[in-house]
Amino acid sequence: MKKIVLFSILALAFAACRPSSDVSVSSPDGTLSLRFEMADDGSIGYSVQRDGDTLIATSPLGFLTGEYALQKGFSLIGKNRMDHSSVWETVWGEERLIEDRHNALTVQLRHASGIRMDIEFRVFDDGIAFRYIFPGQEQLYLTVTDELTGYRFTQQAEAWSLLWRTEYYEGLWEKRRIAAEDNTSCTQDTLCSPLTIEFADGTYAFLHEAALTDYPAQNLYVRDGMVCTCLTPWRGEQGETKSGTGTVKAYITTPFSTPWRMVVLTRTLPELVASRIMLNLNEPCRIEDTSWIKPMKFMGIWWGMHIKTMTWEQGPRHGATTANMEHYLRFAKEHGIDAVLAEGWNLGWEDWKHFSFTEPYDDWDMDYLSALADSLGVQIIGHNETGGNAADYERELDTIYRYHARHGIHAVKTGYVAPVIRTTDGLQWSKGQSGVRHYRKVIETAAQYRIAIDNHEPVMPTGLQRTYPNLMTQEGVRGQEWNAWSNDGGSPCEHVTVLPYTRILAGPVDYTPGVFCFENPVIPGTRVHSTLMNQLGLFVCFYSPLQMACDLPEHYMAHADAFRFIEEVPCDWEQSRLVDGRIGDFCIFARQGRGTADWYIGGITDEEARETAVPLDMLEDGKTYLLTLYRDADDADWLTRPYAYVIDNKEVTNRDTLQVRMAAGGGFAATIKQK
Repeated sequence: MKKIVLFSILALAFAACRPSSDVSVSSPDGTLSLRFEMADDGSIGYSVQRDGDTLIATSPLGFLTGEYALQKGFSLIGKNRMDHSSVWETVWGEERLIEDRHNALTVQLRHASGIRMDIEFRVFDDGIAFRYIFPGQEQLYLTVTDELTGYRFTQQAEAWSLLWRTEYYEGLWEKRRIAAEDNTSCTQDTLCSPLTIEFADGTYAFLHEAALTDYPAQNLYVRDGMVCTCLTPWRGEQGETKSGTGTVKAYITTPFSTPWRMVVLTRTLPELVASRIMLNLNEPCRIEDTSWIKPMKFMGIWWGMHIKTMTWEQGPRHGATTANMEHYLRFAKEHGIDAVLAEGWNLGWEDWKHFSFTEPYDDWDMDYLSALADSLGVQIIGHNETGGNAADYERELDTIYRYHARHGIHAVKTGYVAPVIRTTDGLQWSKGQSGVRHYRKVIETAAQYRIAIDNHEPVMPTGLQRTYPNLMTQEGVRGQEWNAWSNDGGSPCEHVTVLPYTRILAGPVDYTPGVFCFENPVIPGTRVHSTLMNQLGLFVCFYSPLQMACDLPEHYMAHADAFRFIEEVPCDWEQSRLVDGRIGDFCIFARQGRGTADWYIGGITDEEARETAVPLDMLEDGKTYLLTLYRDADDADWLTRPYAYVIDNKEVTNRDTLQVRMAAGGGFAATIKQK
């Protein structure tokens, strides 16, 4: 393992103080070890080792607040250790069963000011996590102006990341240098969390947070060879600190626990994708009866607006009409699609000044449609676009969700299209503390009315779906819609081969796959950069328990044989695995349908055509299966022949290997059903 010259900077950062106390905790398998360190001046830090090699050199911990500099002057007054091993069952997910196995250390600290602060560390076989805990005490209020958490990686490293001011996280992920022998070559940008990190020795890390509920989302930047924390600020609020005036990041009242800071550390990419540390760091489910929370595939009156054949607002091309919705509902029933989304059904789309979520346009008969949907056994997914006016939406939540529940609508897609949202605290960043509180309020209130949430323009997911599984999916991605109207021509082929290793590691994504018609009437030259088979592969490679087939019914019927895969593929899994892949190049996933013996395989590639081999050793020994393979034709190409595909059928066993060629911008999908 190559060490770089970050240790000399470390000595300066800790003023060459020798540690006066340190405490260690190791992973259950003994490979990872975390050491809490305290210098003579009471400054605190931690380091991480794997098999004796230092992965994270001593890095700082602590806060600056309006009341105290909780940076040094600590004393260690106690410590607790705990080992934990359990298995819990998901309501929905990429696996039915998840193992939580870690060793924990809590250090109890007292600051010179008298403030009590604990730090809880957890070490898993595949990573580490920690959070700050302020127990109940006389000092009830703290104004956080900076969190000092740092990550001093010892290897050269590059991170796939987004810039922090990327609106709604809808950007192209890029690689940036975050650790190097020459620190001046590192990125100077502030980046969104998470980071997916590739180290010089070929190993990986995923740096993110978990259980974000009443705190600003973290951002990250590199200074002096260290990745540092930069909390999303309150807009326009300043607080007095010991060193002058600082921007307020968070207001906390003790007792209080911060979100978890976590770093997944694995030797291989499949291990990174398989990590469930983030979910394990969230609290268990708080919804007593989850029987109403159902993973679903859905269609929607949506894509037509993006390609300008329909409008959101009422008029001659209005999309969300009673007649059009009835057509979609009957199509969904005929083809085994569970639900239909309708955008633009409600008053307010003309000027975006105030949306009503209980008053439909006069060409939308909610009573008739809800009764029809019920008779067909197809659900309606509601749509609540706020235009960024979170405050008004929050004040009306009970009325809105009562209306939806009365009409049998138990899933709602929310939206916050505005660079800065209006919260009950005024204009704020959506991922600041006020915005995070709003999103939590929506999820909790929706659960009371048995409503699931598909949150668009969200804060980055942090695993809260374990605690509130009615938070089923979120956007937070440059999704399919950009391929309809983006002036840059649409997302490049590479884009979808980056997301499974970056954004989707943070949680389910409503990317809206399934475009079957690539001709674009909106902006000539802008289009989906994929073959039709790539669009099928996305249904396996991109995880979401609410999974949208986004195109128009007539486009699907033009390729009805390929649409059969969308009809059959589930969106809830017994187990999942990354078979093969490289970030930004390709990925191949295999997933077993929950409660079945059936497997589904999907692959996608970038602009490079690839020959792939998929061992079928996940199948049960001694059983014969029928494999249906949807693949690119030999002459397929995303630009010139995107519709060229072949469907093959054959019998297979677990001793077989599936050989598939993916065209440039192409992919494949397969169903494997036990005979």
